[in-house]
Amino acid sequence: MNVILIFIMSFFWLLLVYYSLVTLAGVTYRIRKRPQAEMASYPSVSVLIPAHNEGVVMTDTLTAMSRLSYPGELQVFLLDDQSSDDTGEIGRSFAEAFSRIHYIAVPDGSPKGKSRVLNYGLSITDTEYFVVFDADNQPEPDAVKRLVEKAETTDRAAGAVGYVKTRNADTNWLTRMITLEFQVFQLLMQCGRWQMMKTGSLAGTNMLLRRSVVEDIGGYDMNALAEDAELTIRLTAAGWLLPVEPESRTWEQEPETLRTFIKQRTRWLIGNLYLLEKVFFTKTFWKKRAFYHSIQHVTVYLFFAVLLLFSHLFFIGSLFDLFEPVFAAPVLMLWFMSYIVYTSQLIGALVIDRTVTPVNVLTALIMYFTYAQLFVLLLGRSAAIYLWKRLIKKQVIGWDKTRRFKNRPVA
Repeated sequence: MNVILIFIMSFFWLLLVYYSLVTLAGVTYRIRKRPQAEMASYPSVSVLIPAHNEGVVMTDTLTAMSRLSYPGELQVFLLDDQSSDDTGEIGRSFAEAFSRIHYIAVPDGSPKGKSRVLNYGLSITDTEYFVVFDADNQPEPDAVKRLVEKAETTDRAAGAVGYVKTRNADTNWLTRMITLEFQVFQLLMQCGRWQMMKTGSLAGTNMLLRRSVVEDIGGYDMNALAEDAELTIRLTAAGWLLPVEPESRTWEQEPETLRTFIKQRTRWLIGNLYLLEKVFFTKTFWKKRAFYHSIQHVTVYLFFAVLLLFSHLFFIGSLFDLFEPVFAAPVLMLWFMSYIVYTSQLIGALVIDRTVTPVNVLTALIMYFTYAQLFVLLLGRSAAIYLWKRLIKKQVIGWDKTRRFKNRPVA
């Protein structure tokens, strides 16, 4: 038992040190001044927006798309996947008003989900690059331009990854916590990993990709619910880079109710469990930088929740003298350091993103005890669904659409 305890504690300490280093690297990358790389000419770009029953947000989304400023050819395609609300009506009205916005009715097909729709979007467009935005996104006018400049000035770049910000951050405590999570993983962790190891990860939205590269590796995996993570590893295994451009920003809506949040994150976790299964049986996913991405997904989507659970068990065990005295103090220190590192990352993100307020600081201080604990339950729920539906019943797990809410003005 003591040997197992020492092993677990050592691994946990290594993770804490690693995440601390990545955070510091992210701060360094984020505050470094980088002149904008203006180019003599700009390649053609298609904006792909997969949509299914997105009428509540579609007007705001397409308004933002109409304001995109790009020096080269830019076409916007709303890919309507069998919507039964007013998504189509709104899309057609914008297509009539703006020559570069196009409404596309995606034919019915299976499996349902974002990957199939994006593959269809690739089949009807022919630009050199394409950018993916989720249907609730409102990119800033220069978002696409900055992504293209980053990709064109980085050797072996398959595209570029931008920064995702939250529109409805101040709606309630849940949206504040989701916002803080995104500030850490989208701002600091992404920048830190790029700074340290030149490994960027696709974020599902506000991401630019070179068409020929994606087509060469077979397009999107239509069974992948976490299509961005799966594509990241395949691109990296093929030797391509995904540089991070934090100055390319889009604003999106986050779940405002716990039920919506649980459904969304269950889909994400199931998608990453599928990816972990695929990683295990795919040798090319364990080469060079792809190896790092594979380990990253294992640590984020599996070990984090498991070690979080272990840290609580250690803490409770120490309080009730279940461990030998020689281990009690280190175990307690491990629990406290977990809290300190986790909270420091959140507060660091607030400082870098210039969103320090009393409410946000209080949110950061309580997130470890509240929001972080949800991931233990989410992992258990997702693993049970995945085990039953995919591994036992051999079913294709369907796409579960995230509910949208009426947009509020950006804070």
